[in-house]
Amino acid sequence: MEPRTSQDTAKVVSGTAAIDAYVSDGMIIGLGSGTTSHWFVRKLGEAVAGGLDVIGVPTSTGTRDLALEVGVPLTTLEDVEHLDVTIDGADEIDGDGAMIKGGGACLLWERIVADASRRMVAVVDESKVVETLGAFPLPIEIVPFSWESTRRSVAALLERLGYRNPDLPLRMNGHEPVVTDSGNYLIDAHLQRILDPVALDGQLNWIPGVVENGLFTGIADEMVIGRADGTHEIRDVSSAPSARPSTTGRETK
Repeated sequence: MEPRTSQDTAKVVSGTAAIDAYVSDGMIIGLGSGTTSHWFVRKLGEAVAGGLDVIGVPTSTGTRDLALEVGVPLTTLEDVEHLDVTIDGADEIDGDGAMIKGGGACLLWERIVADASRRMVAVVDESKVVETLGAFPLPIEIVPFSWESTRRSVAALLERLGYRNPDLPLRMNGHEPVVTDSGNYLIDAHLQRILDPVALDGQLNWIPGVVENGLFTGIADEMVIGRADGTHEIRDVSSAPSARPSTTGRETK
């Protein structure tokens, strides 16, 4: 499969640069979801075919299926305790490495895999880099039981944090709610500008019924920005603040 657009080219550049910079024989790698991550997985498959010895842990059923298709051997977090690196995309990322993720409905598995990794690298094309997060709707994964009540609680929290009358549609696929790989629903919060991602990330998950939210603060260690002209940039964002402590080896990386 070849890139068809200049944005696809930038995504391929980012994923390829991440392989060159972060992947080596013997590694266990978290395989992200989404279009940029899938270009990375395809390129990783080519590297495996050329002799690279790695094992992947996918962050979605879609990534699992792609990895198997392109020949990347897989394992699970049942069988390994830590991953060496997770390489994953973002729907938006700011200069500090704070991200909005979940446009592909995989945010929960993505966060679990990233947190189990000693390093997390965000691969993005240049259009995903923004000054302030929020133009992309913030996904919030919720349990189906009494989801309307959970949405009301989310709205109340957002109002208290200064987001007036936020639009909080349930993500739909035709006439049915989108269901995540874990069997949950998604609310997409249209906030326009998120002025304090750490504060919001730190409070959303306390709401009963909220499983996870798509604000990933303090998780990326580096970001690889691909450009359509074939160049790329790697930024160190490891000092960015996080809303929550990790209980895994990430704190001792």
